[in-house]
Amino acid sequence: MSDFATQHDVTDEAICARLYERHMAFIRVKKPHVAIPNLTRVLTVALDLANGRGFHSMTMRDLSEASGLSMGALYNYIADKEMLLRLILDGVADAVERVLAPIGEGGGDPRAQLHAVIRDHVLLSEAMLPWFFFAFMEAKSFNRTARDHALGEELRTEAMLAGPIAAGMEQGLFRPGDATMMAALIKPLLQDWYVKRWKHRGRGVTPEAYADTVIGFVDRAISI
Repeated sequence: MSDFATQHDVTDEAICARLYERHMAFIRVKKPHVAIPNLTRVLTVALDLANGRGFHSMTMRDLSEASGLSMGALYNYIADKEMLLRLILDGVADAVERVLAPIGEGGGDPRAQLHAVIRDHVLLSEAMLPWFFFAFMEAKSFNRTARDHALGEELRTEAMLAGPIAAGMEQGLFRPGDATMMAALIKPLLQDWYVKRWKHRGRGVTPEAYADTVIGFVDRAISI
């Protein structure tokens, strides 16, 4: 998955570099060559801790000790857990827009577009597994602002699926119906990859094989 992440510029380092640029007004360290590696370390360690013990159980002191940064140094990057949460969710949203949004631009074959969104969603969530797992598992305990952000991103992803489905219906490729509802039914299939990754790993299923299976299942369900 490192090739996919590098190709689409969604490595941890690349994501954190863009987060630094967007949020540098709130980050006290102004030297990018110092700030970006440390911010990457903070966020990747935070994801590891949060996914292991729960975000609300993790303290800033836990993060300081695990990242190797003093409390003072940590606060130069992250003012509080609310900011940490905002950065993580922003990182996921950034990657989704970067990888999936361009697929539907400029028209083209709706079936090929739908296949590409499904395949790249699976590959993206594999490349960013800790980020996607966190965004899903912790959503129920987010504050109102973060929860609204997460729900908005889920609807945004569904719209990326619904677009080519609706276009395919218009062209007579897919069965007539509610494209938005069909997209909503596909989304849990994509989420299953990163929420229950252990199950698929135990069965020896690769991300590519899983994506192909979902594509085949969806094709059989909606094609005329």
